[in-house]
Amino acid sequence: MFDLNRGPYSIYKKIALHLVLIIISFIVLMPIIFGISVSMQPRAQIFSYPPSFLPDRLYFDNYIKAWNLVSLDKILVNSILASSVVMLGKLGLGVLSGYAFSHFEFKYKKFLFFAVLFTLMLPMQVRVVPLFEFISRLGLGNSFSGLVLPFLASATTTFLMRQHFLTIPKSIMESAQIDGCGPFRFLFQILLPLSGANLAGLAVVNFLVMWNAYLWPLIIINDDQKKLAQQGVKMLFASSSERDWGIIMAGTIMVVIPTLIVFLLAQKFFVKGIATQGIKE
Repeated sequence: MFDLNRGPYSIYKKIALHLVLIIISFIVLMPIIFGISVSMQPRAQIFSYPPSFLPDRLYFDNYIKAWNLVSLDKILVNSILASSVVMLGKLGLGVLSGYAFSHFEFKYKKFLFFAVLFTLMLPMQVRVVPLFEFISRLGLGNSFSGLVLPFLASATTTFLMRQHFLTIPKSIMESAQIDGCGPFRFLFQILLPLSGANLAGLAVVNFLVMWNAYLWPLIIINDDQKKLAQQGVKMLFASSSERDWGIIMAGTIMVVIPTLIVFLLAQKFFVKGIATQGIKE
């Protein structure tokens, strides 16, 4: 019997595996590569026949036009600010509530936890009408506060942080209590340093949730100067009777770039979190 993990067969196995991964990566990256290519082509080349995949020359006018056409600088600042506030709010409330549900005993604990989980079954499309009515009665319509307030709490973040905290041995908490460590000190000095990978992953996800939000900002925001990224892309579609795909793709690429930066910044925390997983045991 041949052992595929040893000798020349292991080399063939690695080559085949890498070829499959390269093909899958190319398929995943193909839309982004195509979008970048179209964003650097003038209108005449985009609609030429036969179509050309690569631009004849680097044409950056599409980026300048997209930037100025819908005030993309203001839109990106609004999106970064709103997404950052929502990310911090969800992480803060999620960590505190997850810590409470995992390390404390109080009345109606299970009922409240299942009530939090029940909100996961109510998508934004179901909640949007009563939510809009509630925000309007608070006088927060067409405002930054009304935009971010419904997104500050996350049942998903609460659930995931609770489950993560439950994986940390109770002996660590007992040792900390013997040393005179209080609940908040235990949370900030012991639990959170052991949760780097989880927090980084949730930070990226929560940032993207607000960054990709379309329905709620569309309903609650009327002022063009307060709109977010997805509305900005939609405005590029409606900017002219004949769609200029070069400008639309350029705007889309610029909207994607901040999310890539957020992921790259969080990547080192993934590695650090993986490296510290053994500390739990």
